[in-house]
Amino acid sequence: MIQLIVTPSNALADEPVSIRATGLPPSQIVTIKATLKDEKEKLFQSKAFYKANEAGEVDVERASALGGDYVGVHPMGLFWSLKPKKVFQRLMKKDVMNSPFCITLDLYDSVCLVDSATIRPKACQMVQRWFAGPGVQRKQIREGRVRGALFLPPGEGPFPGIIDMFGSVGGLIEFRASLLASHGFAVLALAYFAYEDLPDKLLETDLEYFEEAANFLLAHPKIQQPGIGVISVSKGAEIGLAMACYLKQVVATVCINGPSAVLDIPLRYGDLVVTPIQQALERAQVHASGALCFRPFIGDPRIKLNPQSILPVEKAQGWLLFIVGENDECLDSKALAQRAMDQLHSHGRSSGRMLAYPGAGHLIEPPYSPCCFASWHSGLANPLLWGGDPTAHAAAQEHSWKEIQKFFKQHLPQSRSKL
Repeated sequence: MIQLIVTPSNALADEPVSIRATGLPPSQIVTIKATLKDEKEKLFQSKAFYKANEAGEVDVERASALGGDYVGVHPMGLFWSLKPKKVFQRLMKKDVMNSPFCITLDLYDSVCLVDSATIRPKACQMVQRWFAGPGVQRKQIREGRVRGALFLPPGEGPFPGIIDMFGSVGGLIEFRASLLASHGFAVLALAYFAYEDLPDKLLETDLEYFEEAANFLLAHPKIQQPGIGVISVSKGAEIGLAMACYLKQVVATVCINGPSAVLDIPLRYGDLVVTPIQQALERAQVHASGALCFRPFIGDPRIKLNPQSILPVEKAQGWLLFIVGENDECLDSKALAQRAMDQLHSHGRSSGRMLAYPGAGHLIEPPYSPCCFASWHSGLANPLLWGGDPTAHAAAQEHSWKEIQKFFKQHLPQSRSKL
């Protein structure tokens, strides 16, 4: 009897699963297909072709995919190679508490290059991928000006506190915060524009808003004193780095593919105003896919001409971890992070570390998330090119997620919580 065995079939989205097909004829060529519908019913699919061994089995952990959406031995390839049926869609979990992503795995005893309603799978399994572990609590936050969602791990605490921010897409994005809370951190997913009563557009970065968020977190009875961490990506990483430079509450900062200078809009903190480097729109390039490539905008010459816009990373009191994808098509994030590292070293500081990932794109997310090469972005007529080779990007996500947790465990105040 042909079977598809998936374990565990119910797990956190950042946990690996084992996929095995048994009961096949020896040397049978098979297709394993993964299908996911997001909360808006948008379809994402992947497939890989395998050859059964002499015992009539395919163990994805050991067997090499012959073709399909990836080639070689990739135990979680069917997950990270999911592609949107309709181009330029980004897979992102909205409701992280009440429902998982459900992925259907189908096994066919032939090479299936096209979808066909007449060809039935020989076996299928459903896999549930949750974004919050048992006992994690979510609390909506509307305190003063601060808007977001606070995720608390199970237990008494106090827990290490982290602020989590995303970039120029705006709104409130919670999937990374809920996963980190599932690993023992108390995390505030922070919105800063295009959400509830916050401004629709970001016209300036008011650092006092982020200071208010840091103070709110530190005042919470379940948050470990005396400092917090920040994790952020893209525009959020620029803000996160500014928080590290100017706010004493921030003691550990992870910047994922962000600039080390103020771009596009001014940064304000009390009487201090940092003027931004304006991007040169005429240097935009249109990729063969039709997506806009912004990477040519920001280069060293532009930063050298605008020293007033460079963030004073040497003033950061805490620890810094720069995570960069070398195939980032939005920013030359490696060069920008290297510049920040050089600034630290020139001031005798050794509090920074950079992890650079060849082949990884802009949107480095928790492990097994599909690589989003390009997607629609508000305010643009074209999709935005994020970059990334799917296989290299997947490896970067898996490695960096472990390093992020190690970094926060090392540099945030230790507590009685079981991290």
